[in-house]
Amino acid sequence: MTQIQFWQIGKETRDFTHRLQEYQKRINVYFSFNVVYLNPVKKSTRPEAMKKTEADSILSRVKEGDYLILLDEQGQVFDSRGFASFIEKKLEFPAKRLIFLCGGAYGFDESVYKTAKAQICLSKMTFSHQLIGLIFMEQLFRAFSIIHNHPYHND
Repeated sequence: MTQIQFWQIGKETRDFTHRLQEYQKRINVYFSFNVVYLNPVKKSTRPEAMKKTEADSILSRVKEGDYLILLDEQGQVFDSRGFASFIEKKLEFPAKRLIFLCGGAYGFDESVYKTAKAQICLSKMTFSHQLIGLIFMEQLFRAFSIIHNHPYHND
């Protein structure tokens, strides 16, 4: 059975922990889901070096059979129903893990783009990583609500 994971570069913060845990519980009703925090790279004077170090950390964790999806401003844009359809289609072709990745402050190294199977855009605006985590998890829960005809999502 496929497991869905949300990977985020950065540290867990107390400000968002309660809300994130609430959505994690809700999502787990529908599917096995967890959040993985990847240690951020110490600030460097060179963003390219930081992206490369983060890429090495990310790619060392990606296993054969994983389906890596980047949360990226250049990715495909969905409305909530479209995102639900995207999730449903990905779950039809089971991967070991369906991984959604929120990158570091400078984005992704080219090696991560080459490894990823898809890119999605949550917004053209820039948000903090903590807020992106909350937005993503709310939308993932909403997607499962749509798929399972739960009244959380109203049209």
